[in-house]
Amino acid sequence: MLILPEIYETLPHKPYCTDDLGNLVIRPRQTAVKMRYIQHNPPCMTHFICLDIDHEHGAMRWAEEYLPPPRWTSQNPENGHAHIVYELKTPVCTSEHGSRKALDYLAKIQAGLVRETRADVGYTNFITKNPMHEHWRTEVWTKEAYELNYLAEFVDLRPLTNTEKEYGLGRNCSLFDTVRHWAYSAIREHRGKTWEQWFNSVLKYAQNVNMMFSEPLPYSEIKATAKSIAKYCWKRDAYHYNEFIYRQALKGSKGGKVSKRKPVATSAQSLKPWEKLGISRATYYRKKPKK
Repeated sequence: MLILPEIYETLPHKPYCTDDLGNLVIRPRQTAVKMRYIQHNPPCMTHFICLDIDHEHGAMRWAEEYLPPPRWTSQNPENGHAHIVYELKTPVCTSEHGSRKALDYLAKIQAGLVRETRADVGYTNFITKNPMHEHWRTEVWTKEAYELNYLAEFVDLRPLTNTEKEYGLGRNCSLFDTVRHWAYSAIREHRGKTWEQWFNSVLKYAQNVNMMFSEPLPYSEIKATAKSIAKYCWKRDAYHYNEFIYRQALKGSKGGKVSKRKPVATSAQSLKPWEKLGISRATYYRKKPKK
């Protein structure tokens, strides 16, 4: 096993890993690097963009399409299929705590790179061929990490298609938008309930949305996104609801002051002459001579 220190240090402390893609487990980093496949990005953070190329010359697809050199490529020596991995100089947070604009930008760039390299659009960017495992043919092409603006120069930035929204980072964008729009109004039904009840409701809804994706996001990302949305709405609704109660109290206070004026015995309001005339109050004042 070849340990690449600069890559090893960027891995999650307890990543998902496996020797068989059908049986993912969580292990400490020092154990996980001994397995063929490993989680390369921390939860709710994108440090690496990985492209899955199912072609016998997959490791060189970036050069064929005149893309910048990737951080590394890991190739299957038996069929040539490979993962092409780009490192981001500024990692992007994929939860609500991060920049929404940056996440959308990253999703479009990832989709653009997939189109340029004709990579597998269904790849989730969650588990990669472990570049430090001897089973793969790994090449480190550069030690340079790229800013999003630089990578954007090599791709066609356009709105995600419906298919792209169901895979990769498009799922994060779709999940975030769908759940938050629901939560903005759903929070009203949870007034007077506990935080735990509200959070569990948001989490359940997020899980249902996630199940609609062809390749669902991992539970850790669903939970983090649900928690951040729930917390935001909980604080926001409490503030606006208290403001509403305060305004209502002010109106009630002003109304009370007006109603407490001492009545004048000789005023029309007290004598109610319209009742003696058998007409309405409005008709009385309309026909009353103006002074």
